[in-house]
Amino acid sequence: MQKGRETSTLSETEAEAVAQFYRDHGYAIIKGFVNGQDLDDMRREAAAVYAEGLKHPMTYYNGNLAFEILPEKHFGKRYVQHAYWFSWINEWFAKHRRSERMRALLRPIIGDEVKQLVEQLHWKPPGAGKTGYRFHQDYRFRPNPEQYQDIVGNSVNIGIAIDPCKTENGCLRIFPDSHKLGYLGLADDGDGTIMNGLSTDEELIQKGLNPKDMLYVELEPGDAVIWSLLTVHGSLPNKSDRDRAFAISSYVRAEASPNRGEWVFRGGESVPLGDVPQPCKDSANLNRPPGGVYEDSEWYLND
Repeated sequence: MQKGRETSTLSETEAEAVAQFYRDHGYAIIKGFVNGQDLDDMRREAAAVYAEGLKHPMTYYNGNLAFEILPEKHFGKRYVQHAYWFSWINEWFAKHRRSERMRALLRPIIGDEVKQLVEQLHWKPPGAGKTGYRFHQDYRFRPNPEQYQDIVGNSVNIGIAIDPCKTENGCLRIFPDSHKLGYLGLADDGDGTIMNGLSTDEELIQKGLNPKDMLYVELEPGDAVIWSLLTVHGSLPNKSDRDRAFAISSYVRAEASPNRGEWVFRGGESVPLGDVPQPCKDSANLNRPPGGVYEDSEWYLND
């Protein structure tokens, strides 16, 4: 795909080309999607979210906002592994999620009426361990598909590199065209955690995937990659001395998700977050005690 202009907004022609490649292959890469001052701001604000997460001694939930923490009692140092729906506490990301660059990218894929189901920041800090992801399809994280209409065809995930994402620090790995194979049930065994252990070649072959077809999605800061709920993907642990921060958003055509998701665009017009969080992927966290709650399931102790 061609590099975006300095405004970081795709033209209609560029966006249509991205959408077509995505439909054909289950993914697409957009070079320079975020650049210039916007990229500097994104990197600064991602660091601010990480610093906010470090204030919590263990995993913390407050409505849709959450920080998943690897605590020092097991890792020698406190690490933030994931942040969810941090737009509730970060103005820059609250605007970015409904920015013109997002509207331009999403329009030819899922239209002008759009909700957001997922907002995440993933970190792979050097030395943290537990930074690999088994191969999986994101459809497994939509536990009530009956609440959506054609959730696969009407959804798209957008990942943006905040740090350089390279093979040595655990960049995304995908299987092009795997979205055409249906749901394969990868990583559905055991406790269902995709961060305990790594997928073997034998497991992939049994599901009809050739390990030689695997693509390492190496990105520079500001580059973006999009993939579908059925695209097989995963990543290796960070074996380098450099961090790998990666921002992920999942969007859905609004009419396909009448009961879940935060509005992003109505008729192509940007919609800010409301006063009260809306149920997104899993409404259970909204039912936790007000003011936030800590939880330490110690899932990371299982192999």
